[in-house]
Amino acid sequence: MIRILVADDQAIVRDGLVTVLSLIAGFEVVGQAVDGEKAVALSAELAPDVVLMDLRMPRLDGAAATARILAARPQTAVLVLTTFADDESIIGALRAGARGYLTKDAGRSELEAAIRSVASGHSTFALEVGALLVERLGRAEPDLRSRFPTLTARELEVLELIVDGLTNGEIAARIYIGVPTVKTHINSIFAKLGVSDRAKAIALVNHR
Repeated sequence: MIRILVADDQAIVRDGLVTVLSLIAGFEVVGQAVDGEKAVALSAELAPDVVLMDLRMPRLDGAAATARILAARPQTAVLVLTTFADDESIIGALRAGARGYLTKDAGRSELEAAIRSVASGHSTFALEVGALLVERLGRAEPDLRSRFPTLTARELEVLELIVDGLTNGEIAARIYIGVPTVKTHINSIFAKLGVSDRAKAIALVNHR
């Protein structure tokens, strides 16, 4: 039996999902959350196998709720089910640890297959989401790894956000780590690149 928590702030959507899921053999809806804070609390209380997570909710958005849920209970599988399929929403959810991403126009069979997939430890994405990820990779900036091979994957991510102009607090919120950890990464980046501040790091990245 796959135990499912449904998190969506719209009652009609939540009720519809519960009705559909309850009719599928091997599925049990163990709880419903009306916002991100409630999703985190119910996940800790009910220990579901899968959390079906909307992204845009009051009090705490779905990506932040996903990060908190997985920090407390990594074995939970979070499957995003949302109206939004833009780059920022997708990347934010994946960085938070979501194992799958569907849009709300998914049919019952697609939803069922996705829940079974993430519950089994696999990842699953709607076709349009996969297409956007491929497109994003295709238009990415030249790979920084080849230019700065001594940086770790996380340090490269932090460096890209520095170049984008984000503050330490904004970087921490974007990639779901603490501000002290961001500072540690930045100090390591500066040491490896031989620079003393953000301006010099940005100038080095932008120098061709």
